[in-house]
Amino acid sequence: MKNIIFFVDAKKSASGGAKIIYQYSSYINSLTDFTSSIVHLEKKKTYKWLNSFKKKINNKNQKNESGWQLKELKVKKGFRYTCFNQKIKIKENLKINSKEDFIILPEIFAHFAKDFLIEKKIPYSIFVQNGYSIFPTNNIKKLNIAYQKAKFILSYSKDIRECISLAYPEIKEKIIDVNYAIDSNKFNIKTKKENLITYMPRKLPKHSELVISFLSNSLPKKWKIKAINNLTEEEVYKTLERSKIFLAFSDLEGLPLPPIEAAIAGNKVIGYTGEGGKEYWKEPIFTEIKTSEIKLFCQTIIKKIKIKKFINKTHHQRKQLFNKFSTLNERQSIRKFLKKI
Repeated sequence: MKNIIFFVDAKKSASGGAKIIYQYSSYINSLTDFTSSIVHLEKKKTYKWLNSFKKKINNKNQKNESGWQLKELKVKKGFRYTCFNQKIKIKENLKINSKEDFIILPEIFAHFAKDFLIEKKIPYSIFVQNGYSIFPTNNIKKLNIAYQKAKFILSYSKDIRECISLAYPEIKEKIIDVNYAIDSNKFNIKTKKENLITYMPRKLPKHSELVISFLSNSLPKKWKIKAINNLTEEEVYKTLERSKIFLAFSDLEGLPLPPIEAAIAGNKVIGYTGEGGKEYWKEPIFTEIKTSEIKLFCQTIIKKIKIKKFINKTHHQRKQLFNKFSTLNERQSIRKFLKKI
């Protein structure tokens, strides 16, 4: 029985990418011929201090290898993202069995493959969740080897596939398309909508600050704006159920998750596609704003708050989103890449 081990960055705030990995690992554990576990990595405190010190005294002419280095990392024991409710198994060490384990590295850790996996003949793949994060280090030689030696590369959007193919044209036949799911059953569409605008300040905070500031005296008094931050998955869904408009500040992302969740919850979504979002960014639910158009962003919001019967008008489009990001599609795509292991 093969054990699929996912590596995840243990951040203070959870990302959509971590949520998707949790979903994948949870489903794999429900199968009879595979198991799965997750390793959470963090930077050792000594290296945090040392890197900070090096930045202060760094010689501009000195060329150091950028990005996280394997020797700087450790397993963060006792950690899991509590905002997600998936049942997962946590692995709290870096002991790998080359015959029983198969490693899936996120693109931000791809350069670890050469020293950590290839030399020990441990099979692995790379899960690219953001095509604009495939250069986590300036050591291009290490990255080239990592992608060339990977058994396959996982991608869940057209934009991600195109980024990988552009950077590594010789391995594009290794790319396997997968899907992620949004459980529409977790949303109560019958929740009464309020005159509420929501957004997530984690991405491009300067942009969101400007938009919110410009709107402070322009919105009708009956409307409110709420930041979605440091909430559990359930709390996020309940907030999106009540809001009418969601502002997307996506910044170069593979296939941004929050705008889809907001749309399924019955929101009008206004903002940045993050490039990857262009795959589903269509009117009438989604209105695109270019990242430099702050004034137009605000003017569009003021215009769109006047929309009537939005839920009824967008029923068909939301149903298409339900089908595209269904649990069935996600699980079929997971089984597809498991057959390659």
